[in-house]
Amino acid sequence: MSATLSAALDIHCTRQHTSDTKRPFHSNFHRTRRRFTISCSSSNKSPPKPLQDSAAEKIHRQNPSLSDQLKPISTTILSETPTKSQESQSQTHLLAKPKSTWVNPTRPKPSVLSLQRQRKSQYSFNPQIRDLKLFAKKLNDCDTSEASFMAVIEEIPHPPTRENSLLLLNNLRPWQKTLLFFNWIKTQNLFPMETIFYNVAMKSLRFGRQFQFIEDLANEMINNGIELDNITYSTIITSAKRCNLFDKAVEWFERMYKTGLMPDEITYSAVLDVYAKLGKIEEVMSLYERGRASGWKPDPIAFAVLGKMFGEAGDYDGIRFILEEMKSLGVEPNLVLYNTFLEALGKTGKPGLARSLFEEMVDSGVTPDEKTLTAMVKIYGKARWDRDAFNLWERMRSNGWPMDFILYNTLLSMCADLGLEEEAERLFEDMKKGSEERCRPDSWSYTAMLNIYGSRGNVDKAMKVFEEMSERGVELNVMGSTCLIQCLGRAKRVDDLVRVFEVSMERGVKPDDRLCGCLLSVLSYCEEDIDINKVLALLQQANPELVAFIKLLGEEKTSFETVKEEFRGILNATEVDARRPFCNCLIDICRRRNLYERAHELLYVGTVYGLYPGLHTKMPNEWRLNVRSLSVGAAHTALEEWMGTLTKLVVCQEALPEVFSANTGAGTHKLSQGLAGAFDSHAKKLAAPFRQSEEKAGFFFATREDILAWVESKVPPLPITA
Repeated sequence: MSATLSAALDIHCTRQHTSDTKRPFHSNFHRTRRRFTISCSSSNKSPPKPLQDSAAEKIHRQNPSLSDQLKPISTTILSETPTKSQESQSQTHLLAKPKSTWVNPTRPKPSVLSLQRQRKSQYSFNPQIRDLKLFAKKLNDCDTSEASFMAVIEEIPHPPTRENSLLLLNNLRPWQKTLLFFNWIKTQNLFPMETIFYNVAMKSLRFGRQFQFIEDLANEMINNGIELDNITYSTIITSAKRCNLFDKAVEWFERMYKTGLMPDEITYSAVLDVYAKLGKIEEVMSLYERGRASGWKPDPIAFAVLGKMFGEAGDYDGIRFILEEMKSLGVEPNLVLYNTFLEALGKTGKPGLARSLFEEMVDSGVTPDEKTLTAMVKIYGKARWDRDAFNLWERMRSNGWPMDFILYNTLLSMCADLGLEEEAERLFEDMKKGSEERCRPDSWSYTAMLNIYGSRGNVDKAMKVFEEMSERGVELNVMGSTCLIQCLGRAKRVDDLVRVFEVSMERGVKPDDRLCGCLLSVLSYCEEDIDINKVLALLQQANPELVAFIKLLGEEKTSFETVKEEFRGILNATEVDARRPFCNCLIDICRRRNLYERAHELLYVGTVYGLYPGLHTKMPNEWRLNVRSLSVGAAHTALEEWMGTLTKLVVCQEALPEVFSANTGAGTHKLSQGLAGAFDSHAKKLAAPFRQSEEKAGFFFATREDILAWVESKVPPLPITA
């Protein structure tokens, strides 16, 4: 049994007459009236055969189909609210420019984003593709000058229709060729320029990091009324990010949002990275929450951006929030994301959490790479967890995890920081015996060994490494020369020091401020005039102005103002990190030559120029002298200066705190000799009432009564007058 429903509809059809069926714009229009009969039946019988096309219909086969003709009627007759049966079927939604909508927090979030992009063209087989690709290769190979390009473009094998032009534009690789061809197409006026042409051109320009041209094209689109879609805005924003024009990226993202377009995943991740690099953490989290409310599901790239941002800020709570957010969304971290989080946790000083995350990564089946293991070694070295670091190294070898010379060098640097000489030798021998080329020791590997032997004062082993570098042709860098010269200077082997310096200069090492500071330090150790002259001759080659200033300090006629001005010139020509070591060494040299007044002048000038911030700390109940960043001679000078100031305050009957303290540093570095012993001996020499604390390493304390008694014993009583 069947039921049949028939309806007759009067449809006005517009047929287009043109010989070019692929071009979208036509000038001739012919209006006809047709009558269609729609028959609906539930019978299983075959539907009636359609009527044969007329001759005119065979010629114009590109006329709109019946479904397209009924589309206006369906939008007015059919209900906009689907029924339950309709919801279960796949539907085609007409995309419109999205508008800002209120999101109900009690309702579930949408699962996908509504993207507004141009539809891709449906290409049929084109026998001209091969010729056009060969011609595109010819354009890529020609000279980048406009004259050469125009000479080749005249040889185009087929007419530049819309499809042919788009194919050529998409196959041009140098951004210069893309821009020349795009401008040439616009001058031909063969067809209207659409959004897709601008998008293809912008992507090529983005690859060449030509943001200004991209922005010019975007403004051209706006002026000509051409719509900018998601791809357009995403290309503009990511191009600005690649060119480090973060303000421009934010500007175009805000313009995109004002148009009502919904950003896609790539755009969200790019803008999050831009805000993070600008240090705008609040904006990052605001954008993240806004995207989540719009149905965006962050990908591992977005989470890597957030993790890196919180790591740079040292925000442990932020990293923990990201980890919990990933678990709630079911996002499985990949190797890159694990590496990012491990580096971030290393910066926040959470080695325990980093170790737990590493074990979680291994248990999940993700194999760590060289970057992962290097990050873990850095974390363990910073936390002084040498046992964990070497346990990890043993696991690397047993599991066959990838290793390279960077990982080995990181382990060697950790050994240098912790004074692990035997472990470093074992690592170094393992590198030399390794079969893989990428694990062989390089210049920095040898430098680490020079640093280890030099810091321990093992001169013979350090010289053996130096000779081995010469035999194997390993490049000598300035850091290796500095470590070896420092070691030889402390051992008073000045002749070997001179030879190492001369060999370093012959092998292309250029003296920097670190090497000059090392020579200054060696100069403060020298006692014999002949050794002093040898070191000054080397320093003359590295920094003649510094030698002239040292000689100026030894002249009695040199005034304080002259010292101040000349020293300012020296500091201006020195790297910021080397300025305080320069001042420390110069003070040590002055004290070695019994120029104590000059030493006090240099300490004062260094304090004025900001080389010793936090040297004096005043609290309500305690005054403290912080000398942990000073050399031995500078610390002695600072103690003398401080005791002289306290004496004046006592004489003037100024108010004093209850406690006085001095901090020399705990000397946690195994190779650090520390200042505590030298400070204690000098305090006893001055009979200063400072006693070393048994509870706090590197701290010395004295009470107000101790200071008053010491001053009274040093200052004669005032005469009594009638």
